[in-house]
Amino acid sequence: MQIAKITYKYILTTFLFITSAATVMAQQTISLQDAINYALQNGESVKKARLDIEKGDYKIKEVRAGALPQVDATSQLTRSLKVQQFILPAEFMGGEPGEFIAVEAGTTWNAMSQVQLSQQVFNQSVFTGLSAAKASKEYYLLSKELAEENLIQLVATNYYQVIITREQLKVIDANIERVSKLEKMVSDQFELGLAKRIDLDRVKVNKSNLIAQRQQALYAIVQQKNLLKYYMGMPISEEIEIPESSITALEEEATSKILSDRFNVERLNSFQVLKKQEELLTFQRKAYKAEYYPSLSLGANYIYNTQSNTFNLYTNKALNYDMSALTLTLKIPIFDGNARSARVKQATVDIQKVQEDLRNSSNALTMAYENAKIQIKNNLNTIETQKANKELAEEVYNSTQNNYHNGLASLTDLLTAETDLVSAQNSYNEALLNYKVAEIELIKSNGNIKSLIIE
Repeated sequence: MQIAKITYKYILTTFLFITSAATVMAQQTISLQDAINYALQNGESVKKARLDIEKGDYKIKEVRAGALPQVDATSQLTRSLKVQQFILPAEFMGGEPGEFIAVEAGTTWNAMSQVQLSQQVFNQSVFTGLSAAKASKEYYLLSKELAEENLIQLVATNYYQVIITREQLKVIDANIERVSKLEKMVSDQFELGLAKRIDLDRVKVNKSNLIAQRQQALYAIVQQKNLLKYYMGMPISEEIEIPESSITALEEEATSKILSDRFNVERLNSFQVLKKQEELLTFQRKAYKAEYYPSLSLGANYIYNTQSNTFNLYTNKALNYDMSALTLTLKIPIFDGNARSARVKQATVDIQKVQEDLRNSSNALTMAYENAKIQIKNNLNTIETQKANKELAEEVYNSTQNNYHNGLASLTDLLTAETDLVSAQNSYNEALLNYKVAEIELIKSNGNIKSLIIE
């Protein structure tokens, strides 16, 4: 029986080890650059932006087709159930004067085939449409760039959120280890009658709270990783891992950050998108104005008719004849009830609205940049303060712990020092996260968010 138990435990342990190893091997270790590059290839917003660019190419082809020759071929077959009749004086057919007779005028079967060609010689609306279509493609390209920037910001922010939460988990684990040792010591003292039951209970409650916090942190990490994978366009079922060295690099960046004062709102994609919208609306107004211009078009057609009382069309036994013509059409707009004028004025109002958006956007983007600079300076100061607080809290805890062992401090003092240490460590990690979020915002507001890909 004992041997069977040992064998069972060995098999179970081996199985768990293999399963754990397989899980670790299945995980992908991704850096920030890996995450961003994956997102740029698979992110939903970027994929849709690429489709918009493809749609823009087709739109250009559609508009360009209006300036090319248009060729149509039609064929029509008619079966007359009752042939049309004409009323003629009867004397034409040898009848009495003053009388009339009905004469069939037509055949039972008729067919007509026709080829038509038309070519715009001058149409200002078509030419304006070509320019507008090219500007539309440029707009979609800018929109794709803007979508990529927004996606990079989301991925980077969430990436660092995972790092910080993982660091908070390490803080909790370290404090659970400390409290577990304290629990063992107080438990031994309680058994020897050197500590009260309430002291042991307080330590156990503190440990239980830390264990609950640890579980919450574990859930938070899973949720944040899932959100990161969602932004990246990665299946949620995929397992990913973030390198442990990330927090060290983050701390080094926070202590050596150099702010750049270079800022030009004109080169920001969010501003350029609005400028391109203004250009497109200007083309729209030009297209409406083009409706005032005369248009000139050239046309040609060839028609082949065939008629017969039996179904032998397009043969030598049928009556066949053809015709052809060239046409030059000049259309001069004269009066349309002021509809064109109303469309032009509506387009003018739309342009004025986007110009207001441009002014507001310029001010908002400048404000975002200036605020981001202030925020990152504030966060750098906060990091230095919280780092000093963390180091001081560690010294206080170590000193209080030593005094407690020597009977110079109470359990309350030790638990308070431990709580203060946890708070200081979490505040420091939170300060690092806030700094990184502010830095990402600063980089984005300065139009350099893609520098994160090549860091």
